[in-house]
Amino acid sequence: MGWHGWGSTRLRRTRTVVIATLVLAALSACSATVPEAATKAEGRTAAPARSAVAEPPPVDPNWPRWGLTHTQTSANNGDERLLEGASQTLSHVPMLQNQHIMGFGVGNPELYPGEFAFKDLDSRMRLMDRSGGLPVITLCCAPDWMKGGPAGQTSWQRDHFEAAPEPSHFDDFAKLAATIAQRYNNVQYFMVWNELKGFWPDHSKPPDIEGYTTLYNKVYEAVKAVRPDAKIGGPYLGMDSVSSADASELKGKWGAVDQVVLDAFDYWNKHKKGADFIVVDGASPTEDHAVLPDPFGATAKFGAVTRWLRKKTGNLPIWWSEWYIMPEDGQTRWPEDMRLAVQAVSMIELATSGAATALYWNPETKQGDCPGCMWNPQDGSALPTGDLISNFVKWFPAGVELRQATTSDSRIRLLAQQEKLLMVNTTGSRLTATVNGKSVTLQPYEIRWTSA
Repeated sequence: MGWHGWGSTRLRRTRTVVIATLVLAALSACSATVPEAATKAEGRTAAPARSAVAEPPPVDPNWPRWGLTHTQTSANNGDERLLEGASQTLSHVPMLQNQHIMGFGVGNPELYPGEFAFKDLDSRMRLMDRSGGLPVITLCCAPDWMKGGPAGQTSWQRDHFEAAPEPSHFDDFAKLAATIAQRYNNVQYFMVWNELKGFWPDHSKPPDIEGYTTLYNKVYEAVKAVRPDAKIGGPYLGMDSVSSADASELKGKWGAVDQVVLDAFDYWNKHKKGADFIVVDGASPTEDHAVLPDPFGATAKFGAVTRWLRKKTGNLPIWWSEWYIMPEDGQTRWPEDMRLAVQAVSMIELATSGAATALYWNPETKQGDCPGCMWNPQDGSALPTGDLISNFVKWFPAGVELRQATTSDSRIRLLAQQEKLLMVNTTGSRLTATVNGKSVTLQPYEIRWTSA
């Protein structure tokens, strides 16, 4: 039996649960204003400062906004205890779940031309169904024979795995994408490729955005031909930033997005056949691992890029397929409470700027400590990162309207809707401040969810 027959009844029940959960949050909302950081003067109550939120972009009704990408090791790669525990953790507040078609925990889907192997991908899709997820598929990466390698073999050496299909095989990759869209016809959303892999091997030179755009257009047309209902997005471009504030028009205290990236996006945006949503990823640190002006202030990049993209694309929904907050220099270590607080502030930036979707690149191990993981690798129970994302899914889906909140101390970041208020202490010190007219004391880096 094809995938479209397996589990379809359960999926319909899952969607009903998701919609019912998110409708409750959306119906509780009120007027849309950005939560205000208040005055810089510590210890004084701020007068409510108002800053209008732009009209939200079009999204599906009650879209959860938040979710995760399954990586090399996930809950289906352990025993039944882990699978059941993680499924229960994820189904508590159903969210978006994304999987690549090759790599990232899934084997080669087409070892020989026209001969498909979907066992691994089926397993990940069953995990999504069992845990109540709204499934998303990333159409990357490509079988070896499409990249100049021999049929019947798979090399996981990074340079080869991340290579782009040769232009003569763009049509073959598009056919594979269409086959997958037909097989998993319960999946509505598809992202095309990943970070221009293979199209930008040398970052000292501009990417082959023309080649990527050609591949994207072929995939777009092939999938739409067999699944007109499918939603397709790209270019899954890394919005890399540099420390120089003069590097491009898209800049702030956090640095500036590389002009080469902006030029690539403009080319794709002009020459694409169509797009139902826009996909980018990125990190708040710069390419030289700087966090400007500090780890919390650097997260303003996510809001700035989202607003720029919404303006550039006529307000298409903006997806962050991945977002990162820590320098990847192999040296930086933050206390876990600080890391969680920075992550919470980054999600506040995404919410207030109107990002439609943000997928957390979930790390996972088979045993031992798992910093930043959403669930315990032994029993699947929720870890603090999982709780944080679940709370954002529950209280701040894409359709929820925000309300104003004030604080006498700008070091406390706020996000509010009618029923729920989120407070984040962005310092390593105990803070007492007036929030919405009430005295509040927060411990160092405390994240507190309370009634509004």
